[in-house]
Amino acid sequence: MEMITISSSNIAAVGYDEDSQTLQVEFNNGTRYQYFDVPEQVFIELKNAGSPGGYFASSVKGVYRFSRV
Repeated sequence: MEMITISSSNIAAVGYDEDSQTLQVEFNNGTRYQYFDVPEQVFIELKNAGSPGGYFASSVKGVYRFSRV
């Protein structure tokens, strides 16, 4: 999965697989998580957010199933 570096105090990079609707998030501490059944619009909004960490906390964390990679 191609990862895109973003400017955030908490998130280092994000990636998205359209076919499986899987969002991958790499945090600044090096951990990676995959979030499942995430609409592409959520990925677009996350990578373009003024505060990606804030958007992640309000719109992804606790909303979608996830697994540590």
